[in-house]
Amino acid sequence: PAARAAAQLFWAFGAAERAKAAWTTRAASLARVRDAFGPPRAMAELARELGEAVRAFFDGVGLALETEFAGEYLLEELAVAPAGFVASAGARAVLDKFRLDRRSFAEDLGALDDLADRHQLAEAWLRSFAEVTGLPADELPEAVAIELCDLPRYDSSATLVTTVDGLLGAHPRITGRSMTLRLDETLARTHRFRRDRVPGYRDYQRRRNALVAAESERLRLAEYRPKVMSAFVRNRLLDEVYLPLIGDNLAKQLGATGDAKRTDQSGLLLLISPPGYGKTTLMEYVASRLGLVFVKVNGPALGNGVTSVDPADAPDATARQEVEKISFALEQGNNVLLYLDDIQHTSPELLQKFISLCDSQRRMEGVWEGRTRTYDLRGKRLAVCMAGNPYTEQGKRFRIPDMLANRADVWNLGDVLSGKEELFALSFIENALTANPVLAPLAARDRSDVDALVRMAGGDGSVRADQLGHAYSATELEQVLSVLRKLLRVRRIVLAANQAYIASAAQADASRTEPPFQLQGSYRNMTKLAERIVPAMNDAELEALVDDHYAGEAQTLTSGAEANLLKLAELRGRLSPEQARRWADVKAAYLRARALGGADESPMSRAVGAVGLLADRVGAVESAIDRAAERLGRSASGIPD
Repeated sequence: PAARAAAQLFWAFGAAERAKAAWTTRAASLARVRDAFGPPRAMAELARELGEAVRAFFDGVGLALETEFAGEYLLEELAVAPAGFVASAGARAVLDKFRLDRRSFAEDLGALDDLADRHQLAEAWLRSFAEVTGLPADELPEAVAIELCDLPRYDSSATLVTTVDGLLGAHPRITGRSMTLRLDETLARTHRFRRDRVPGYRDYQRRRNALVAAESERLRLAEYRPKVMSAFVRNRLLDEVYLPLIGDNLAKQLGATGDAKRTDQSGLLLLISPPGYGKTTLMEYVASRLGLVFVKVNGPALGNGVTSVDPADAPDATARQEVEKISFALEQGNNVLLYLDDIQHTSPELLQKFISLCDSQRRMEGVWEGRTRTYDLRGKRLAVCMAGNPYTEQGKRFRIPDMLANRADVWNLGDVLSGKEELFALSFIENALTANPVLAPLAARDRSDVDALVRMAGGDGSVRADQLGHAYSATELEQVLSVLRKLLRVRRIVLAANQAYIASAAQADASRTEPPFQLQGSYRNMTKLAERIVPAMNDAELEALVDDHYAGEAQTLTSGAEANLLKLAELRGRLSPEQARRWADVKAAYLRARALGGADESPMSRAVGAVGLLADRVGAVESAIDRAAERLGRSASGIPD
């Protein structure tokens, strides 16, 4: 109604006759173009032109009327028949009731010449009348225009208002399960929605997405999304042993659903094993399955020089970035797995900062964007996992702070749990399947086939080929079994190296009788060997393959390479007489050097060690003399030895 009223007032009082004729001709012609070819762009331009003329007119006369859709309405009235302006049934009804006994109003209105004054007077009369009689005020703008304008008109009996019943919802327009719908108001509202709200919302989305992208780049969020390696194998050892153990620990840290939920969230998961056992891969897989943000902190990048969780105290940019990751995990707080990798390269003083986080307090001091904060993580879904190796970068044994170890569930992925020896050994074969072209298809087949084939390769006559889930040809089956037999031999060597490595790492330096053994027998070693095994390889070639592999591994041990290779040959039962003599000499030299204080000790320490060694030797001579004297005394007394 407001748009119709504005258009009629403009056409009656603000448009010149020449302009009226031009606008009418253009509107009618463009309407014919629309009927023939579709809406032309010129029609929208003419609507804008009329709208601007209407607004300019009302600005000039000082009337504040709604002119938003006046141009579009006026264009349609000029373009189509019948000629003139529509008068709605509602506006006619208001005027008919108002004019029954209002002759004085017409006289007052005729006495005024100014359009603004006449409009004010007419609106005041009609609005007061509507308020007293209870008529709807929606039709008042059009009723005022009809009263003021002497224009050709045609009546419309179309119903613009309806009520929709039976609605459910909490929308503010719904009252008592009903909503009143007025067509012209709805069209105007939806037009404003398309014109203002939709572009505004899209602009908001663009700005929001740009801000999110910028912040994601600044915070490096893409780095915290867990990415499971394509070569990851969920073997039986993980399914039956380690995943339940890890799950129990994470239930303590994150909480669990149902009756198993704990109120005292605490704890730490500590994975200690030689390199190459998939600690990081396993935890990244767990984070992916649980939907956790995986914040991996690189221990070697931190180094021993970082002792604070303040990024400003980091010695270099790389270390600062790793400290910022810790701060980010604490700041996020929820749905986070904080994983500190290779902690043997970090400072124990830094690790001690996590003690209060891993007990029932669940608090930790941190720094975020330059401000110190105390993070209270009670009730939050944040888990802490640390992983390390038995040796530091200097080859020394690594020891975690006692107060932190007391709060941790410690598991060694490279050690054999009681009663799980068979599963542990089988996991070496399962993890190496994808590395060998002949065995790679087995990784995608039924797991029971792998167990059966390993038993067949091991000489178990109770397993037959017809019991396998997949139909193998004779040639394919023979190739698979040939490779598996060789893998079983390699596995014995790798397992022996693994056990020797772990046993050596568990020994104190003071009680060693031979140099520390640092050659590894991990999944990584097994995979490297498996990828080079072919069915046609004979025993000598297989042994040469193992020799070459560990000779290359030993090159990184520098001065300890010879001792480690001799120890490995002893484990394999391949020591030649010459190597056996050399191995005895190496062990004797090691014991002698350790007795003298070690090659790396100070001269004073070596001197004290030499004196101690001399005292031991003198004591040994004294003991020998005492035993000889005792035997002589017994002989003189006729007492047999």
